[in-house]
Amino acid sequence: MRRFSIRHLCGALLWVLLLAGCSVKPQLPTSSRIQQLTHQLRSLDPAIPQAEAKSLASDLFATTATLVRHYELTAPPLWHNFLVNIGLRHKGLCYDFSDALFLHLRKERYPHFAFHLAVANRGAYFKEHNALLIIAKGKEAEQGLIVDAWRHSGRFYVVPFDKDKTYRWRHRSERCLCE
Repeated sequence: MRRFSIRHLCGALLWVLLLAGCSVKPQLPTSSRIQQLTHQLRSLDPAIPQAEAKSLASDLFATTATLVRHYELTAPPLWHNFLVNIGLRHKGLCYDFSDALFLHLRKERYPHFAFHLAVANRGAYFKEHNALLIIAKGKEAEQGLIVDAWRHSGRFYVVPFDKDKTYRWRHRSERCLCE
């Protein structure tokens, strides 16, 4: 019978703590958070109905919570990327979030909104970042909102396209299947 040393036991315990201790719980949407996101979405165009913006805000929270559970998200995001890259998690990179949100929202009925993808530092292996871009129908990408569900491990970061202090975004028109 093989005996485990203290070193093996400590190593195994460390891995369990690292993997379990950093897991993320889905962000529960409080009424104030939904109201705040609704306001941000309506700021894209005054013609956007309140009910439609609120429905989209609620949908974003619900879909992101589902993705957090599905991807077994851990924090911080770079740690989760490491787990994906070594095969301990199957998905959950920034583009997984943006693509999943994009594909889900394109199937829903939000007649006043258009959904696109955005990229920063395209092609830079450790610096490339992807996010969802929401614009009012008929408006330019630069007038939209970046909705980044990855940056803070499942908690939304919403910022106008050109006001992000961390990233300089570019519209990924080749991936948006634009109308």
